[in-house]
Amino acid sequence: MASVTLQLYTVDAFTDVPFKGNPAAICPLPSDVNLDDDILQKTAVEMNLSETAFIKLIDKSDSFKESNTFGLRWFTPKDEIKLCGHATLASAAVLFGKLDNKHDRIVFKTLSGDLIVKREGEWIHMDFPVGDAVKEDQSQDEQLLASLGDVSGISDIVYCDSLRYLLVRLQDGWSREEFETWTPDISAMERSADRLVGLIVTTRGPPGDGYQSDGGAPYDFVSRFFAPWANIPEDPVTGSAQTVLAHYWAQQLGKNDFFTRQCSARGGEIVVKLRGDRVELLGKAAFVMDGVMKL
Repeated sequence: MASVTLQLYTVDAFTDVPFKGNPAAICPLPSDVNLDDDILQKTAVEMNLSETAFIKLIDKSDSFKESNTFGLRWFTPKDEIKLCGHATLASAAVLFGKLDNKHDRIVFKTLSGDLIVKREGEWIHMDFPVGDAVKEDQSQDEQLLASLGDVSGISDIVYCDSLRYLLVRLQDGWSREEFETWTPDISAMERSADRLVGLIVTTRGPPGDGYQSDGGAPYDFVSRFFAPWANIPEDPVTGSAQTVLAHYWAQQLGKNDFFTRQCSARGGEIVVKLRGDRVELLGKAAFVMDGVMKL
């Protein structure tokens, strides 16, 4: 392969300050650059973040500034995935904020279909397919549940087949501090299942137990996301998980608009809106690093 020099950006998604939210590496690929999947995967391993995204110009006449439709692929350090929210947000932020894209609405063509992203002031607005999930019996997941430790009761378990995500709802009664400091056995979790890509753990509580933003806005629910099967022990903020959470909590709470937090060590806040078979996610992004990659 001839020598190739590519731009590379690191962006923290679902936050407006560095070192919070979820970091992603973003690599725009010109139309005349065709990298083998093996190189894309090795790049993701080299970056060693939960996701590395590649934005691809579709036609030779396209440009990152003038076009409004792009290809988009996401790679974990282990393999390619079908949907990633935070790296989609980060990719849009690079197009809008670094590559001077002139449009307010762009379309990403992905393994999950066309994803529409808009900018609304400082917010980036994403339109994703809903993560439909069906109820499961606890007996199907006994080993996995054991890896959670003493969690004092499970309210619900649902499974999203399209994403291979399992959602576990813990009984109410946790304070936010307890939920954030709780630590499952990640090694046991990984050994307990081979059908999953990720595990969502969710709960809710009153503002008095810490379920509110720094500005005092109450959270409708909170979550954490674990993906040891993809070499990601815990993901800081997971947009794709919100598509499953929106489907689940809409049925529980009888509403479609949510303000939520993913309670990882880095943490991040997301506005989530269920609209029929689509889920709208709103978040911000912070640029951390710009560089070049030489292959």
